[in-house]
Amino acid sequence: MSKLWDDLKENMKEWSSSAVEKAEEMSRIAMAKTEEMTRISKIKFEIHQLQRDKDRKFEELGKLAYSHTNEDHMATFSGNTDFFEIVNKVDNIKTEINDKESEIERIKHEYDIQDNEIETIHKENTAGPVVETETDNEDKSIPVEDVNTENIKQ
Repeated sequence: MSKLWDDLKENMKEWSSSAVEKAEEMSRIAMAKTEEMTRISKIKFEIHQLQRDKDRKFEELGKLAYSHTNEDHMATFSGNTDFFEIVNKVDNIKTEINDKESEIERIKHEYDIQDNEIETIHKENTAGPVVETETDNEDKSIPVEDVNTENIKQ
């Protein structure tokens, strides 16, 4: 009976040691994945900022086109350096966005991260819908529940 008990104790030690090793390995994998998902979230935020910059450049381009056409009564932009400077900035921003999206895809492929894992994390970290407002050329975001709808004109 003593031999059986000693064998059982030895097997339990081996099993627990193996379980601890597996838990440590799983923990390392989870930490690595979390770090990479954080990197992806940071890059997605940078892409969002670039898209906002691009939108501002399009707005600037529209204002330039309007004033050029309305005030100067000209419909062509050949030789207009401001116009082509803005167009080049938009193209550069698009290239940056594409590079960052490629980096995200590389990270997802390298660390075997699925889109649904990223979306789950994003949903968990997002408090709720946000209303974006512009005041004095400064962007401000406020949660939807804080919006006073009584003064909004229909």
